[in-house]
Amino acid sequence: MPLSIIILAAGQGRRMKSSRPKVVHVLAGRPLLQHVVDSTRLLAPEQVMIVIGHQAEQVRQVMRGQELCFIDQPEQLGTGHAVAQCLGELDAGNDILVLVGDVPLIRAETLAQLVKHSSASAVGILSFEPVNAFGYGRIVRSEDGNVEAIVEHKDCSEAQLSIIESSSGIIYIRGDRVGELVSGLNNDNAQGEYYLTDVVSRAATSGEQVCAMICADADEVTGVNNQQQLARVETLYRARQAESLMDQGAKLYDPLRIDIRGELSVGSDVEIDINCVFEGLVSLGDRVRIGANCVIRNSTIAADSEIKPMTSIDEAIIGSHVSIGPFARVRPGTECADNAKIGNFVEIKKAYIGAGSKVNHLSYIGDTEMGKDVNIGAGTITCNYDGANKFKTIIEDGVFIGSDTQLVAPVKISRNATIGAGSTITRDTPADKLTLSRSKQLTMDNWTRPKKK
Repeated sequence: MPLSIIILAAGQGRRMKSSRPKVVHVLAGRPLLQHVVDSTRLLAPEQVMIVIGHQAEQVRQVMRGQELCFIDQPEQLGTGHAVAQCLGELDAGNDILVLVGDVPLIRAETLAQLVKHSSASAVGILSFEPVNAFGYGRIVRSEDGNVEAIVEHKDCSEAQLSIIESSSGIIYIRGDRVGELVSGLNNDNAQGEYYLTDVVSRAATSGEQVCAMICADADEVTGVNNQQQLARVETLYRARQAESLMDQGAKLYDPLRIDIRGELSVGSDVEIDINCVFEGLVSLGDRVRIGANCVIRNSTIAADSEIKPMTSIDEAIIGSHVSIGPFARVRPGTECADNAKIGNFVEIKKAYIGAGSKVNHLSYIGDTEMGKDVNIGAGTITCNYDGANKFKTIIEDGVFIGSDTQLVAPVKISRNATIGAGSTITRDTPADKLTLSRSKQLTMDNWTRPKKK
């Protein structure tokens, strides 16, 4: 049957102690709500509806640009009331799967299993067995194991409080029963709210089948209600990502000290040292080695390259057999061809570094097109900015730049040219020649060093 997804995201989240809605708080570089949406996409639903209320416009802005239907719930009168607001937009006859926007670790595979498990039932519940069931709605079963009700914690009897199996808040309702079950809810409970979980007892008392599938990994349904829980979920997410990388053959020097805030793909025999952060889309080729304390964002690093410790790489394309760092900064728009070398305390920005070229130490290369087999001496900078406009430096194949040189763009250093150390180059230089600019060296006999007063 066609499937519609409803994600509840209207709550204020007071315990977060934040001015932002709870569901827009960030886990691994993405909002909590985005994690839930991404998991549901793999089910190929016809609709994804987000119920919003508290600071609704902020949630809309964070989630903009996606095929989502936003449903307003100005008054938060409970989960059942939230789902009822969707009935007018719901495609007739669609099964619905209701999720919670603050449960970001739920896997698409688990959701798919729940839908399949529940297909013969009017209602299906994803349940779990927490270490401590305090605060959770309990799954009440008959003697033969059929689900009869979900009783919220505050409404539980002493006997019901001893039940361990609890509701995750994720519920499936078959399409032909959605309208009647949801619209018939009442608020006769301790909270005075319309509980979506009451559809279970309504269906059961009508003689319809209600099933519950226990989630194999209780961590998947961990909710986020405060900063401590957000930190715990972040830890669980990192551990999940680390396990996945090691399953692919990557060597992690310490699986507890890696942070993936996006998507990281790896080839074979990749090695990643401690405290590395990967943001956005990052791809590491075969045998790539990443040193300790590196930050890599939206970049591709080809096979056999080494990124040494304390290096930052942002929106760059790195070829094979490239060495970068330690303490290097590679900024957006940079491309390093095969066998290039970027050394310590070097900053590269919006530059092409040709095959076999070396920028070994203490240099800034920006807005530059560099050929192959170029050697850049220590302390060299491209002066690409005049205070108002940026200009380009062209360095052709085989050029040798002496230490402490300034290349004032726009300027072209022709092939196989040599630039003497300490030069300031303001005009194009000829090929195969030595060019330098220095004043005559003087010694002042009568000069004395100033003294502190």
